[in-house]
Amino acid sequence: MASLDVAGQGLAWTDPVCPVARAVDVVGDRWSLLIIRDAMDGPRSFTDFQQSTGIARNILTDRLRKLTAHGLVTQVQAPSGKRLRYALTPAGKDLFAVIVTLRQWGERHAFAPGEPHSVLVDEHGAVVPRLVPVAEDGHPVTGDTTSVRQPDQ
Repeated sequence: MASLDVAGQGLAWTDPVCPVARAVDVVGDRWSLLIIRDAMDGPRSFTDFQQSTGIARNILTDRLRKLTAHGLVTQVQAPSGKRLRYALTPAGKDLFAVIVTLRQWGERHAFAPGEPHSVLVDEHGAVVPRLVPVAEDGHPVTGDTTSVRQPDQ
């Protein structure tokens, strides 16, 4: 993927060798993640996103342009053929684990004990189990058991 912003200009990455920093540069604001979350339920219209999130029209326009420019969403024809809708691309669908992990963190840390909240379930109605990164041999890994290898300078 080319490192271009919506206007086609080169990006000055927050941290040019850090994948986390680059990802945050692309989807690290509240609205982008909520748009991605909603699009995971299927193609959505501009109005659908606006009603679901409460986002201002100008901000929604900006975020949809950015997500489209970065290849996370694409416009598709609505079944009626009257308007375009936004659908996730394979790169956008790759954010599923990120959204699930963020959701699960929110369930554990953003609600008071016993406070009601929505729950993610699979196609059989079972609650999706907690996502935990694992090593190649299957044992869980954490920030205490991993490190970052920098590219050779």
